[in-house]
Amino acid sequence: MKKLTMALLATVVISGCTTIDPYTREQKTSNATKGAGIGAVAGAVLGSAVSSKGNRTRGAVLGAVVGGATGGGIGYYMDQQEALLRQELEGTGVAVERVGDDIRLIMPGHITFQTDSYQIANNFYPVLGSVAKVLTKFDKTALSVDGFTDSTGSFEYNQTLSEKRAASVANTLTANGIAALRISTQGYGERYPVADNGTAAGRALNRRVEINIRGTQQ
Repeated sequence: MKKLTMALLATVVISGCTTIDPYTREQKTSNATKGAGIGAVAGAVLGSAVSSKGNRTRGAVLGAVVGGATGGGIGYYMDQQEALLRQELEGTGVAVERVGDDIRLIMPGHITFQTDSYQIANNFYPVLGSVAKVLTKFDKTALSVDGFTDSTGSFEYNQTLSEKRAASVANTLTANGIAALRISTQGYGERYPVADNGTAAGRALNRRVEINIRGTQQ
């Protein structure tokens, strides 16, 4: 049983193959492949455990197939969405990060809003339109729009400003066809800085809006 199961798992993992990152030109294993491999291992263990002694090999095989398909499906869906977002947002100043099966869009404040304002900059509306175009196509995701500020000003003021900025981005997405039920908003004010607030460059990085994209169902 052990040899058969290991051969199957190898087939599942290898079938995902590696790809070339279009930005770094490095080889990487897609999240779909990783998901399939993890799902296959978990499925094989569970399938073997719940099967009778005489059918443990078959149980492991079936569990690996089902687990691999489930894990790979989630990864593949998010892989495709990530690729399209990178294509649409190239050169806009918006960073696209992958965190497991989630995608994070980081929108620096200097391109998103005017100073000390929650009104979206005119030249940023088309960028949010491009984001909405992708999110409309990949509608099996939930969106969390989070606002952040630097430490300049009072804590209370920064908290309110971050909430209003997150709401402005969310409202623009809904105006571009994204269902409001998919979106939640949160303001974090000056909490969770990503850089040193003691420098102008650091404060500029801390003033940001992030859109976190999470898969819901396949």
